[in-house]
Amino acid sequence: MRNSILALAAIATAIGAPVAAQAQADITTGVVGGPSVAVESDGRIMAEQRPAFREYVVRERVPSFTIPDRVVVGAVLPEMGVTYYDVPQRFGATRLRYTVVNGETVLVEPRTRRIVEVLD
Repeated sequence: MRNSILALAAIATAIGAPVAAQAQADITTGVVGGPSVAVESDGRIMAEQRPAFREYVVRERVPSFTIPDRVVVGAVLPEMGVTYYDVPQRFGATRLRYTVVNGETVLVEPRTRRIVEVLD
């Protein structure tokens, strides 16, 4: 009986140890000493990087897509006719994409095509 209890305790410890170790691990990703790029918690470009990002979009000559409605946060863009571009890594790793609508640069959630932020 005593051996059964000890064996059961040893198995429980063996199974639980990796979970406990993983919960306490600090994981750091990125390049040590490289340029710091960051995005806000919701994936938007940081305020201090927005002017440089706007200049980047102008330099890239991204064509503007025209819609009849006002360009506002929360609006959903059409499925067809709009081209979405990846945000360059130097402006932060973000899941969002950008495009130009009615002359205004917007960040868009790619799955839903919903405008998250108007940058102009």
